[in-house]
Amino acid sequence: MNLTLSVDDDVVREARRQAERLGSSLNQLVRDYLEQLAGRSDPERDAEEFERLSRQARGDSGGWKFDRDEIHERR
Repeated sequence: MNLTLSVDDDVVREARRQAERLGSSLNQLVRDYLEQLAGRSDPERDAEEFERLSRQARGDSGGWKFDRDEIHERR
């Protein structure tokens, strides 16, 4: 089924950038989200996607370390 949505242009632009960084398309991310929302996600496929994204991650914190107080700070 095709679905038409009204979304702000800036939101779509940034979402497409994020999808590209994740190695996916905005269409695929929306489809995945709707499947999860409908309770139709596939745990095995989700695990494979997690592994794929984990391998893509650079994992460079630039020396930043967790600060317990900062993590619990209310903003």
